[in-house]
Amino acid sequence: MNQVVLNYIFMNAEMLKNRTKKFAVEIAKFCEGLPYKISLTTYSKQLIRCSSSVGANYRAACRAKSLADFINKLKIVEEETDESIYFMELIEELHPSNKSNLPSLMKEGNELLSIVVASINTARKKESARPI
Repeated sequence: MNQVVLNYIFMNAEMLKNRTKKFAVEIAKFCEGLPYKISLTTYSKQLIRCSSSVGANYRAACRAKSLADFINKLKIVEEETDESIYFMELIEELHPSNKSNLPSLMKEGNELLSIVVASINTARKKESARPI
C-alpha cells in the first residue's frame, strides 16, 4: 500500500474538504500570476474551473444519498482532478520558464487523484460485498 493511500486512511472527510478547497485557491493564485497569452489565459480559466470543481464535487459526494450515488460523485471528482493535472501539464509546456509552485500543485493534484481512486475502489468493494 503506497504512502498516499495510507495517509487517506487517517484523513477524515472534513480534512479532505479543506485540502480540495486549498487546492482550488492555490491554483487560482498560480493562474493569476501567469503572463497574458491567449493560450495560457484560456487554459488557466479552464484549470480554475476544473480545480474548483474537485472540491465542490467532493462536498457533493459527502452528501450522497446512497453508496452508488457516492461512487458516481467520486467519479466526477476523479475526472475533474485528472483534468486539472492535464491543464497544468499544458501550461507547463507552454510556459516552461515558469519557476513557480507548479510542481507542488501537480504533486498535490496527483495525491488527490490517488486518494479519490482509492476511495472509489474501497467503496466498490463495500458495494459488491453488500447482500442483495
